[in-house]
Amino acid sequence: MRGWGDRVIRRKRTLNIFVLSLIISLLSIIPGIKTRGQTLSLPQEKHLANIKQLTFGGKNAEAYFSFDGKKLIFQATRDGFQCDQIFTMNDDGTDVHLVSTGKGQTTCAYFFPGDRGILYSSTHPVNPDCPPARPREKRFIWPLHPYEIFKAKADGSDLKPLTFTGAYNAEATVSKEGRIVFTSLREGDLDIYTMNGDGSDVKRLTYQKGYDGGPFFSADGKKIVYRAYHPKDQKELEEYEENLTKRQVVGGRLELFVMNSDGSNQRPITDNGASNFCPFFHPNGKQIVFSSNLHQPQGREFNLYLINEDGTGLERISFHPGFDSFPMFSPDGKRLVFISNRNAKHPGEFNIFLANWVP
Repeated sequence: MRGWGDRVIRRKRTLNIFVLSLIISLLSIIPGIKTRGQTLSLPQEKHLANIKQLTFGGKNAEAYFSFDGKKLIFQATRDGFQCDQIFTMNDDGTDVHLVSTGKGQTTCAYFFPGDRGILYSSTHPVNPDCPPARPREKRFIWPLHPYEIFKAKADGSDLKPLTFTGAYNAEATVSKEGRIVFTSLREGDLDIYTMNGDGSDVKRLTYQKGYDGGPFFSADGKKIVYRAYHPKDQKELEEYEENLTKRQVVGGRLELFVMNSDGSNQRPITDNGASNFCPFFHPNGKQIVFSSNLHQPQGREFNLYLINEDGTGLERISFHPGFDSFPMFSPDGKRLVFISNRNAKHPGEFNIFLANWVP
């Protein structure tokens, strides 16, 4: 009886091992399900290879490369903070450091050329506490907090203000020459401005009524890509102006534009009625990656798209049934960093992902 019992136990162990192997094999071929060591991409995502998840937990957003491509700077609500602060890390997700003050709410961080300095926007001069949290609504609404733009050394020390308007100054990025482009409410409308790295020589680039923002320079610094909402009739204009009095922007139709770095030759490159945002030039200057709900115009699902600089050749890049956004190419164009809720363990979780770019 003892020998028979041993054989039964061995058979059960063999069966259990077989079943476990079968489950693992099935998981490996079901799209969108991740097991250890497997890809985080979907079969349709032919431009994204070897996707790696760099953060795990919290709300991580707007991750941008340093000019040498070795580090990332990003904003996140994590590590006990109640609203976004600015962090840096290596491009493999290691060596995470807080570089903002830990006070107020921060946003829109970027490196200066040479990577010895950073900039970001913060509300801490007005109030060291986090702004009141807003309830989740059907439409995307982002508040126009009284952000001012600051510069600091790469470790966050030697913090200096670059703007002093008491209005919304944010969405700032930097050209290879160190010129800053940003969005401001300083003249009563949301327009795009540029200034020197020390805050001097401020120039307004856009004048059309409506929101112009999210600007990025091309790699050669000669062009700027941005998103815009320009009211088409009196009703839309009144709604837009009412939202400005409430210090908020209501997400909806956002089209992409390109202009020269001095503000000349402004032209649209999309006209699809969707929410198109977070555009960024490929280093070749011929293509632009961006996020859009084009495939689901009334929904909250966003994916990545690619379009030529002249508005032709639109192509969908990501197919995750959730949120993919804030894409940025590495300086050599070989990698793409983006934010996604793919593989999220909790509702409202967003993480940073890095992929090899397959042309």
